[in-house]
Amino acid sequence: MKFKTLLNGAILFTGLGLVAYSFLVKGQRLRFNIESVAVEEKQKHKQVFEIYQLKENSVDDGDTLRVQRNGEELKIRLCGTDSPEIKQPMGIEARDHLRSLANINNGELWLIPIEKDRHGRTVTEVYVRDSYNSAVNLNVQMVRDGYAWHYEKYSNTCPIRGEFALAQELAQKEGLGIWSGSPTAPWEFRRKAKK
Repeated sequence: MKFKTLLNGAILFTGLGLVAYSFLVKGQRLRFNIESVAVEEKQKHKQVFEIYQLKENSVDDGDTLRVQRNGEELKIRLCGTDSPEIKQPMGIEARDHLRSLANINNGELWLIPIEKDRHGRTVTEVYVRDSYNSAVNLNVQMVRDGYAWHYEKYSNTCPIRGEFALAQELAQKEGLGIWSGSPTAPWEFRRKAKK
C-alpha cells in the first residue's frame, strides 16, 4: 500500500513537473487559460479582470505603461517585477519587449489591479489574450524572457507570485536578456544614482 501511494505521488509529481517545464521552455509564451484565471482570481480575491486598451506610445520602460478606457487613463506598474532603467544596459530592449508583448492582441490588456504604489501608479497583473484563446501574463513573461528581475521585495501581493522564481531561474540558466552579462539590479542602479 505504501509503495503504491509513493508510486502515485512520484507519477503525479513528475507529470506536474513536465507540465510546468513545458510552459517554461525557452522561446515559449507562458500561456494561461483566461477563463480559469478569471474564475480563480474572482474566488480568491473577489476580483475580476478589467479590460483596458494600451495607450499609444505609452510604454515607459520594461515595467511601466499607460492604459485607457472610456476616457479614463491609468499608469500601470507590473506587480512583482523590476526592469532595467532606460539608461541602464538592456533598458531600451526591456521597454521594447514589453511593448511587443502588450501589442499581441492589438493592445487590449486584461488587468487585475492589486494596489496603488507610492507614485500613484496602479500595481497590477497584466494579461493579454493570444491567438490560442489563452492568455500571457506579462509580469511573469518579462522575467522569463530575461527583461525583468523578480522583485521579491514587492511581489508578496501578486496573486501569481509563485511563478516568478522559476521564471527567473530559467532565464538565468539560459543567459537570456539581462542574464547574458553581469547585470546591475535596477534598485541598486537607482540607489547609486541618488548619491
